[in-house]
Amino acid sequence: MRVLVLSAHPDDETLGCGGTLLKHGENGDHLFWLIATRAFEPAYNAKVIQQKSQEIKNVAAAYGFKEFYQLEYKTARLDLVSSAELIDHVHQIALSVRPDWIYLVNRNDVHSDHRILFDATMSAVKPFRAEFHAIKMLSYESLSSTDAAPGIANHVFVPNVFSDIGKYIEQKLEIMNLYQSEIQIDPLPRGPAALRALARSRGATMGIEYAEAFMLVRDFLQ
Repeated sequence: MRVLVLSAHPDDETLGCGGTLLKHGENGDHLFWLIATRAFEPAYNAKVIQQKSQEIKNVAAAYGFKEFYQLEYKTARLDLVSSAELIDHVHQIALSVRPDWIYLVNRNDVHSDHRILFDATMSAVKPFRAEFHAIKMLSYESLSSTDAAPGIANHVFVPNVFSDIGKYIEQKLEIMNLYQSEIQIDPLPRGPAALRALARSRGATMGIEYAEAFMLVRDFLQ
C-alpha cells in the first residue's frame, strides 16, 4: 500500500494520524508526506526557520517516509495563493506518489490553511483527473484547530472511522516531542496530556485503550 498524508503545517500529521502512520509503516506500507506551507521571514527569524526545517527531517526519519514534499507557500497565507496553482501542485505530487490511501486535514477546521488545502486536494484527486483511484480518503482532526472550530452543524468533526493506536501512543508522543517549536505545555491543546486524553476518549468510543478518529471522505470498493 502507498499512503500519502497531507499536512497544511508540520505537526498536523502527528496530531491527527501519527499512530495510524506508525501502524502503516509496521505493516510494510510505503509512506509519503506533503506539507503545504513553510515558515518565512519576517514572521519567523532565521534561527527558528532552520529549527523547523530540521524538525521536519527528524520527523520524516522517525516515521520512515519514503519521500516528503514541502511546498513553498507561506504558512497562514494559503488564502493569498492561486487555487489553480495549489491544485496543480497537489495533483502533480499525487500523480507521482499514486497513493492507495490518503489522509487529509479536516475541511471544517478553524485554520484557513486547512480548509484551503482540503478543497484543493479534493479537486486535485478527482478520479477522472488524477488518473488513479485512491482506495480510501480520510480526514483527521488536529488539536488546537479542529476543536477550536465553532460548534455549529457544518463545522463539527463527526468521526465514523477509528484506528486502534494502543501499541503506538507512546511513540506518537515521542515524535510530537520532536516538534520543539510547536509543542505546548499542559494543559494547552498540543500538550502531551491533551494528546493522550483525546486518544483515550476516541478509544473509549470503540471500547479500546487508545484510538485516532477520522471522517470518511471516500471509499472505493474494488
